[in-house]
Amino acid sequence: MHTRTRICLHGIAEGVLAGPQHARTGTIRLRVLQGGFGTVAEPLVRVSGTDLVAQDGRRLPLRGTFAELAEAAGVTFTVPDIYPDHAPVAPDDPVEVEVGEAARLAAWWERGRQGLVAFAPGQQPVLWPEHFDLAVEVAEVTYGVSAGDSTCEQPYAYVAPWARDHLDAAFWNAPFGALRTIEEMPTPDALAHFFRLGREQAATAGRDEAAVRREPAGADPA
Repeated sequence: MHTRTRICLHGIAEGVLAGPQHARTGTIRLRVLQGGFGTVAEPLVRVSGTDLVAQDGRRLPLRGTFAELAEAAGVTFTVPDIYPDHAPVAPDDPVEVEVGEAARLAAWWERGRQGLVAFAPGQQPVLWPEHFDLAVEVAEVTYGVSAGDSTCEQPYAYVAPWARDHLDAAFWNAPFGALRTIEEMPTPDALAHFFRLGREQAATAGRDEAAVRREPAGADPA
């Protein structure tokens, strides 16, 4: 049920919040809010616990189909067409959200938001509907927290350098960079420390890569 809850919340974030918002305002950005997440522009719709809160304040239980839930909130289920990967849900699929797992993910989003703000106080963390992750970008490195995916079923924090050459496998343990599971990141401070360490590791890798580029072809190592 944990995976199904994550997939359903991802589908709601993408098709009930981000899609209608993008159709009206041109942005897919979402934000973390108390107990869940919501849009940043019209239509102002949010998830709070196991309810969808419509613009007029009505609280709609997360049940029925995705299309029915969207219609009840006054929007049309719409998947943004500006990126290739989407939540594996269809408008007529049933919404199934378990209370405890929804609360766990909401707490993880808030922990992640606090950790990212502590790490990069000048940045506004964005909840992206494509991969359902909360992230910031600093100096060509993405730092964030994910609800989980095919790489790691558990929620996790990650550091993803845009350039991935010369990364030390002792730290960089994922195809996209480095990840640490929710159990390894129990506090916002732990997250901020992980992000700072990732920044240092990425900078070191960048210096190593630059040194390789400066090495003349065929140079004698002696």
